Amino acid sequence: MPALIIEGYVIVSADGMLANADRVMPDALKFEGDKQFFTAALDRADLIVHGRHSFEDQTNSLRRKRIVVTRTIGTVAPDPSNPKATLWNPAGAPFEAACEHAGVGSGTVAIIGGPNVFGMFMDRYDTFWLSQAPLVHLPDGEPCFPGVPAQSPQQVLAAHGLKAGPAQILDAADGVSVTPWQRKV
Repeated sequence: MPALIIEGYVIVSADGMLANADRVMPDALKFEGDKQFFTAALDRADLIVHGRHSFEDQTNSLRRKRIVVTRTIGTVAPDPSNPKATLWNPAGAPFEAACEHAGVGSGTVAIIGGPNVFGMFMDRYDTFWLSQAPLVHLPDGEPCFPGVPAQSPQQVLAAHGLKAGPAQILDAADGVSVTPWQRKV
């Protein structure tokens, strides 16, 4: 099978959170520059992967092929509510089976969360795009990855063999940046 390129995308607060205590991404973590970066990346992706509570809610969302990670099915199944979506239970089938069901055998796969879904791919990412909002704090929020806040998101990525590249500023007024973390070769 031709190679899949696995990329992750998340924006986090200064304390490594991707959502508030109610598991909702607050407006304080939404920045136009990051939204544009994220939208362009998903428009280029061949497949989107996320959990039941993660969704990009964009104009092109329903046009994108996706895999929704869920425990409500045994293995892999079509999503009855979206003809472009495949439901996948990682306990019942390998990721490649879900990709095959979705009709994607090569290309870029964008992993967009939540924390457990990010964690499942930690040793498979080619690049993880970590956006940071250093002025936002969500003290009782939902951590972006398993292991946060005991470790920072950067420490978690490094522990899985990823190395930071140069950061790009997405919103200068609020200091929001994105850093590509790439697999060491």
